[in-house]
Amino acid sequence: MGAGAKHRLVFVDRLLATLVHLRHATTHDVLACWFGVDRSTITRSVSEVRPLLAERGCTVSPGVRLRTLAEVVDHLGASGKTGIVDGTEIRVRRPAAGRKDRDTFISGKSKQNAVKSMVVTDGDGQVLFCSPTTPGSCADITYARQLGLVTLLADGTAVEILADAGYQGLGVQTGGRVVTPPHRKFKKNVPGWYVEIHERQRKAHSSRRIRVEHGIAHLKNWRTLARHLGRHEHISDTVQAVASLLSHQQTADLDSAQQM
Repeated sequence: MGAGAKHRLVFVDRLLATLVHLRHATTHDVLACWFGVDRSTITRSVSEVRPLLAERGCTVSPGVRLRTLAEVVDHLGASGKTGIVDGTEIRVRRPAAGRKDRDTFISGKSKQNAVKSMVVTDGDGQVLFCSPTTPGSCADITYARQLGLVTLLADGTAVEILADAGYQGLGVQTGGRVVTPPHRKFKKNVPGWYVEIHERQRKAHSSRRIRVEHGIAHLKNWRTLARHLGRHEHISDTVQAVASLLSHQQTADLDSAQQM
C-alpha cells in the first residue's frame, strides 16, 4: 500500500474515464486530452478500475449481487424464476502470425475471429451472469459443460433453463431442467399435421426465449463489445464489467418503475 507512482487523477475521474471508454469505446488518446493527462495515465486508470467493475457481479436487487454460475442457479431456484441461457460472440483482432492457437479464434458460426461468452438472464431479460470469454471455435454446448452448468443443474434444486437448439442434449444430462426446441422426428414424407404442430411448438419456445436476445442486445449497445480492439487478455474483464454495469442499471430502472 502506498508504493508506486502517485495517481494524477482522483478515483472518481478514473472511474469516469473507464465508464466512457466502456460505453463509447473512446480511445485512451482522446480521454487523455479530455482529462489533461498523459495517455499512460488513462491506460493505468482503465486497467485498475475495469477488474473492480468485473468483480462486482450482476445486481439482481439492491444489495444482492451474483458473481458465479452457482449463485445464479441458487437464485433461480429460490425465486422460482425461469432462466434463459445463450452464447454470444464478440469480434476481436486476428491473433499475430505464428501464434500457435491462432486458428482457435475463428468462429464456425460467423467465420470471423471472435471470442464467446455465455449469458444467463431471467424471464424478463435481466442479466444475471456473463461468463469469462473463450475462443470462438468452442461450441456453445461445450462451453456450458466446461463452466459446470450440467453439474450444477443435475445436483442442485429444480430449475427451468430455456436454451436454443445449440444446447440440445443438455436436457437429458440435467434431468429435463434445460428445455430446448423439440426435435423434428420426421425427415421424409412429413405429415402436414405434424409440421403445423412442430412449428407451433418452436414458435412458443422462441417467444419465451427471446428475452435473452434482448439482454445480449443491451450488452452489445456498449461500443466496446461491438468489436473489441484491445488485447485479448482484457476481454473477459471488459465483458463482465459491462454486464455488471448493465445489470445495475436494469435493477435501478425496475425499482423506479415499481415506485411510480
